[in-house]
Amino acid sequence: MVYYYTSTVSDPPSTIYLGKDKFENEELIKYGWEEDFHADNLSSAHIYLRLTPGQSWKDIPAALVEDCAQLTKANSIEGNKRDNVTVIYTPWSNLKKDGSMAVGQVSFHDPKKLNLNNHPRKLQTTRILLPTRVNATINRLTKTRTEIPPPASSAHLLAERDAHLAELRKATNAELQKRKKEEARLAKERREEKVRKERDWEELYGEEAVNGEGRANNQDGFDEDDFM
Repeated sequence: MVYYYTSTVSDPPSTIYLGKDKFENEELIKYGWEEDFHADNLSSAHIYLRLTPGQSWKDIPAALVEDCAQLTKANSIEGNKRDNVTVIYTPWSNLKKDGSMAVGQVSFHDPKKLNLNNHPRKLQTTRILLPTRVNATINRLTKTRTEIPPPASSAHLLAERDAHLAELRKATNAELQKRKKEEARLAKERREEKVRKERDWEELYGEEAVNGEGRANNQDGFDEDDFM
């Protein structure tokens, strides 16, 4: 089962999703988007935030980070009972999964990027401290929840990712075509400028000067033999 929530603390509203158990967590890890935001720490559901186009995970509004962290805490058997819970979050692309890990378990590609001391150059992975559960936040998000049961959930995640990748390829191709057109325009302008300069040169010094056969640069009209 994959649960989808809508957070309205940002404009436009954002989609947050999570798996019901560790098996759904595997699907979320497998079909994540490069732009997805992952929140996790204690044994809990893996919470993902779908960023809007052009949005960076580093500029996610604090209130939206709080929503994700509260859902992480609420979906942890241990964390939901405790105060002062720290939730780690990172881009999906920094998640590491290999065959030695248990079902639903992940690590980081580069643990050294963990932001332990809020170091400004180590922002690949960071954390948020939750003093307590905020029921008003959980209740607000729960009212927006929709769910897709397996196996439809896997097909839906795959279809969403494929459609997203297709849109990225389309945008990349459009940008490439735009760049090619701009390069062609600049090349045309350079050719036209060259023709214009040659025409101006011809009008000033004559056709032979343009062809390199005359003595236009010898403005006084002397032959080299005159100086021998």
